Amino acid sequence: MAKEKQPTNIGYHLTEIPKGQVGESSKILEEVLELQDAEQQDAKIMQLVELSDIIGSIALYMEKHHPSTTIDDLIIMARITRRAFENGRR
Repeated sequence: MAKEKQPTNIGYHLTEIPKGQVGESSKILEEVLELQDAEQQDAKIMQLVELSDIIGSIALYMEKHHPSTTIDDLIIMARITRRAFENGRR
């Protein structure tokens, strides 16, 4: 199996991704962009890592901006939204 030649100045990601600030929406966006890059590379494990990082960045955002709300609260709302879409009713 021939090795594909890659530029030597890249790390995990092939695209330039701006760094976000921890606890801010810019960090969530950074992680989403990293997920998209992982998708372009067809790197399934990296995709899962980026999903985990998205959850972590959302949790830090919530701690800073909505300290009385939890990830569990978001999951409850996500389930309600999914139910509404599956049932075709809002």
